[in-house]
Amino acid sequence: MRQVTDHGGGVRSIRVPIPDNPLGYTLVYVLDTDRGPVLVDTGWDDPESWETLADGLAECGTSPSEIHGVVITHHHPDHHGLSGRVREASGAWVAMHEADASIVRRTRGTRPERWFTYMTDKLTAAGAPEEHVAPLRTAHPRALPGLSPALPDREIVPGELLDLAGRRLRAIWTPGHTPGHVCLHLEENHPAQLPGMGRLFSGDHLLPEITPHIGLYEDPDDATVMDPLGDYLDSLERIGRLAPAEVLPAHQHAFTDAPSRVRELLTHHESRLTDLLSLLTAPLTPWQLAERMEWNRPWDQIPYPSRNIAVSEAEAHLRRLVKLGRAEAVTGSDPVTYVAV
Repeated sequence: MRQVTDHGGGVRSIRVPIPDNPLGYTLVYVLDTDRGPVLVDTGWDDPESWETLADGLAECGTSPSEIHGVVITHHHPDHHGLSGRVREASGAWVAMHEADASIVRRTRGTRPERWFTYMTDKLTAAGAPEEHVAPLRTAHPRALPGLSPALPDREIVPGELLDLAGRRLRAIWTPGHTPGHVCLHLEENHPAQLPGMGRLFSGDHLLPEITPHIGLYEDPDDATVMDPLGDYLDSLERIGRLAPAEVLPAHQHAFTDAPSRVRELLTHHESRLTDLLSLLTAPLTPWQLAERMEWNRPWDQIPYPSRNIAVSEAEAHLRRLVKLGRAEAVTGSDPVTYVAV
């Protein structure tokens, strides 16, 4: 499989591997500008990933030391992991939306023990059994990856053009997958003259065949109740109305007809919410709901870390149902259970 793809018009992508992950790789985009190449995302912080990125840049006629800037779609380690190393090699600036930058600052500033305590409390409140929670009570801090992600030094402001000499790249805030996820609209004619409004670097917001994870990214010291699934669905509709000629996602492959893919995802989530209501004829905790939801494999085959992600997604769906008035928490239940109304 080729590591570098030329998308035309001064845009290339490099397949940067994600170790031990079914996604396989992150597509890191190299955007030519009048001041030097700019990366959209950087890939996972791993020696093989770094070597692949460097080799890919060489194939593009450049190197890590020549990178002018880094634009991050969101803070996840398969997107932001190598940003610090790229900056060390080149002096490049690193830009990110403030909502995700605040998560980066919180991650760097919070003791690992605090996170394990928070995760233990959250899972217990979600109804996780003791045998699942117990390992977190004795977990070693090194078990948490990505404890020191690079601090961005520029803020991506939604609606504004990024400062890229010779290019028109506009930020579109698309919260949901993360609070500060951004898509990046390249407001230039498609090099193959495909019909539509330019090209869109979609990060994980819009993928050709995968439904992005919608979970919770909350400050342990902030009691604000978020609705990430509602945010995601609203963001999807905005991207559908944009109707770019081509979507350049962070995983899988480039594709056209974004409005059709948006409709598929909106239909998928509406169908899933309806299915969950049928499960909530009797009160269930978020953990019990996650056990009964449809995943890409049976619950007993889902590995430990992925179960935490699944419960987070179940809770995000519950919050959407509650906000829509289609479900409610059962008064006095502990751990809290939810039922359809």
